[in-house]
Amino acid sequence: MLRFKNLGSGSSGNATVVEGGSGAQMRRLLIDCGFSIRQLQARLTQAQLQPEDIDAVFITHEHSDHIGCAQALALRYRIPVWMSEGTHAALGFPDFDGLLRMARDMQAMDLGTFQALPFTVPHDAREPLQLRCSDGDAHLAVLTDLGHASAHVLEQLKGCHALLIEANHDPGMLQASRYPPFLKRRVGGPFGHLANAATADILRAVQHAGLSQVVAAHLSAKNNAPRLAQAALAAALGWRAEEIIVASPTQGTEWLRVGESHPSR
Repeated sequence: MLRFKNLGSGSSGNATVVEGGSGAQMRRLLIDCGFSIRQLQARLTQAQLQPEDIDAVFITHEHSDHIGCAQALALRYRIPVWMSEGTHAALGFPDFDGLLRMARDMQAMDLGTFQALPFTVPHDAREPLQLRCSDGDAHLAVLTDLGHASAHVLEQLKGCHALLIEANHDPGMLQASRYPPFLKRRVGGPFGHLANAATADILRAVQHAGLSQVVAAHLSAKNNAPRLAQAALAAALGWRAEEIIVASPTQGTEWLRVGESHPSR
């Protein structure tokens, strides 16, 4: 059994728990840690978890809304932390007291009850990685913070039963926003963030009969709206808008079992 719960997604912070196995064999991976340690503890409690329940942390890249309290969490609870060499360098080589593990493109991390496969993505960070998680039967990809989908990215999304994927902005809202021109270029550029239409194109490219869950994540609070993201992604898949789950910046999502259909389907 493989399931996941987003704890919050957006520019204010990002974190997702992936859980595989059952009973005493359950293992949990925290993907990103973009909150204060107090906020993270509160969100884990809401998920009926404690920091001691986390077996490993994976950091996708060095931006503050993803790294957050990773070092403090790891040192306080003695949790191994995975990240790329580039991410570690971009952070200034922080000391994890022997808990640091180096992640590399297409080198699987074995969590015992499931595997997590890192893959590189085009984003304005030193060496950003995203993840595909699988217990052998169920496949989940977590894909936030990228400007476009390379062939390598699309290959890793093929065959997934669930996707947590960035739908950051609506281009019209971005251009009409009060963001300065350089920031508009960054967000909308090929190494920035995915627009709703770009995410829709990705879904068209990787859709298959087994894809039953799509979570729209990392929505901009100023340059997007859940209804716009849902409409674009649903149209690409031929689904109803309400079948696209939106990860809230404050509440995240409910626990979702990989492979289960949306209740309305």
